[in-house]
Amino acid sequence: MLELDDIQSGVLRPRPSPYVATYILLRIDDARAGRELMRRLCSAVNTTAQPDNPDADCWLSVALTYSGLEALGVPRDSLASFAWEFQQGMVARAKALGDDGESSPEHWEAPLGTRDVHVVLTALSPGQAQLEAALERARQALHELGGVTAIWRQDCHALSTGKEPFGFKDGISHPAVEGSGIPGSNPHEAPLKAGEFVLGYPDETGSLPPMPWPDALGRNGTYIAFRKLHQRVAAFRQYLKATATSQTDEELLAAKMMGRWRSGAPLALCPHHDAPDLGADSARNNAFLYSDDPTGYKTPPASHVRRANPRDAAVAGVVRLHRMIRRGTAYGPELPEGALEDDGAERGLMFAFIGTHLGRQFEFVQSEWVNGGDFLGLGDAKDPLAGANDGKGVFSIPKRPIPRRLKGLPRFVVTRGGEYGFMPGLRALRWLADLRT
Repeated sequence: MLELDDIQSGVLRPRPSPYVATYILLRIDDARAGRELMRRLCSAVNTTAQPDNPDADCWLSVALTYSGLEALGVPRDSLASFAWEFQQGMVARAKALGDDGESSPEHWEAPLGTRDVHVVLTALSPGQAQLEAALERARQALHELGGVTAIWRQDCHALSTGKEPFGFKDGISHPAVEGSGIPGSNPHEAPLKAGEFVLGYPDETGSLPPMPWPDALGRNGTYIAFRKLHQRVAAFRQYLKATATSQTDEELLAAKMMGRWRSGAPLALCPHHDAPDLGADSARNNAFLYSDDPTGYKTPPASHVRRANPRDAAVAGVVRLHRMIRRGTAYGPELPEGALEDDGAERGLMFAFIGTHLGRQFEFVQSEWVNGGDFLGLGDAKDPLAGANDGKGVFSIPKRPIPRRLKGLPRFVVTRGGEYGFMPGLRALRWLADLRT
């Protein structure tokens, strides 16, 4: 059984929809102050064991970077027991993640990707009023605490459309995790082993994932990849208009690139037209597989959602080994509907990817499925929406008698920064608070 009272709510609990969030980055200048912060956060951070709590969808969570653990004075043998991708940090992994050109770390928003980022606080709730309650807990934890400095903040919000900046319904897919008691969104997907998302439990291989030492530090923790992704909404609209033959065709092309209609209705269930009622129905809008569509006449194999989660496809080994929990929410102003010119504003998504294997989950999906095409026989074709395209990108749409091929795809998503974090369990927070040098 999962020790839900020791696992942060931000690890397993599905986000509310819609929701708002605030990310705060902290720098630890004094180890004793940092440990006191860990002590205070023990009573401020929410756990997953709150099924009947009316505020269960309003939580504060905490993660630490590798340099943050160093700043707290974690012993060297413990530091060496963490995943090597985490030890290296996201900047060192940029090439593997496709963060090149405009997305390369030298262009990232400061202080993202620097050794000054030690702690990531995330407050999340269905609305602004509840968010303020979570933020107040963060303020109390930091109150009159010299030696810990807030160095960055990103406020995120639900758009008036209820969708993400490109115009698609978001937050649809969430896996079921054995022992959590929280249902997944796809009834055709068997619950995944807890060890894929929480350290200290068997994963899909039947083994315990490598866990930081000692057990008091590693157990019930997990890894998280934070990403700030700028979305070029005007460029996406311009591409659709220049490529499509009509307004109807624009919507079809957008759906084919995403794998869903803007309403959230999946092409797998309604390939020829949008179905807003289906898109809005959380009991049906993710209830599908791809086994009846191997060629991709309904959902192109190269589409974003099929790349990110091929479901029952027999590709690249066992798909279940690469599943993650994904969460994202928008930042920045909306580009007015119909506008085709970029207004220069920063807008996009703050994303969090959660799993116990940074290498075979987040990094594998990013490098092999998003920025590669070999696993589906697509050559070097990248994800049409999220891939690191360079103006020469291609996207194939299976069609009888002749497939449709889009060319000249630019980069629609640019990385503004990111961090690898470790989300400790509540007992681990107390262990960190009790460190002595």
